[in-house]
Amino acid sequence: MTGDTPDAAHKDFAASMSYGDYLSLDSLLGAQKPLSGDPNELLFIVQHQTSELWMKLVIDEMKRARACVAADDLGPAFKGLARVARIFAQLIQAWDVLATMTPSEYSAFRASLGHSSGFQSYQYRLIEFMCGNKDARFLAAHRHRADIFSTLENALAEPSLYDEAILLLARRGFALDAAATARDWRLPYAPNASVEAAWAEIYRDTKRHFDLYELAEELVDLEDGLRQWRFRHVTTVERVIGFKRGTGGTAGVGYLKKLLDIRLFPELWDVRTGL
Repeated sequence: MTGDTPDAAHKDFAASMSYGDYLSLDSLLGAQKPLSGDPNELLFIVQHQTSELWMKLVIDEMKRARACVAADDLGPAFKGLARVARIFAQLIQAWDVLATMTPSEYSAFRASLGHSSGFQSYQYRLIEFMCGNKDARFLAAHRHRADIFSTLENALAEPSLYDEAILLLARRGFALDAAATARDWRLPYAPNASVEAAWAEIYRDTKRHFDLYELAEELVDLEDGLRQWRFRHVTTVERVIGFKRGTGGTAGVGYLKKLLDIRLFPELWDVRTGL
């Protein structure tokens, strides 16, 4: 058979694009620059760089899903949100690799991090804002980068994915309070009884409202994945540094544990009790 041996593969890339060219592998693989000389620092860098790449994809998918919900075009939104759930599965598993690092191994290069911290990840903050966990105080850490600051400021002022889902419910005829549909998008979302009542109606008559029912479950999958990611983060940090303060100045594990109590889409969880 022709084409089934290495001899048949294209090998002359002097005038054509190679795999490495397409993926910019020189730049990508040259972006790991350990500062300490300790071999374990490479694991730390790769872990966080790959997480940032996955987060870039999460942001892209969430933006398109949000736009689709706003346009009443739910099919593509479902596909994007399903992909986001799979990405979070990758992010959650990645903590297992970092958890192989012992406290003594991390201590050997920790000083090289200075004040840098995952707390300062603007992509993580953007995901939180797009999910509705808004807090203008987090902008301050990015004031030194006008482009990033502007991106986060815009995300703070825009309706979140959940806000767009609620606006969709209103367009579908559900009676919702103005406090849920005409609010200041820069503020964190507060649970609303009329929104919970709308979701309850959808869950009680799934056949009639099947696309909204599916949207609800996609949102629950999204928050479930984000919760598990946070949980694996805090347990990995506690395993590696205990209760030391974080390099970025936060309380470390204490700060991360508070994040576990945050609920992004509260009515979708509360409604389950009354069904």
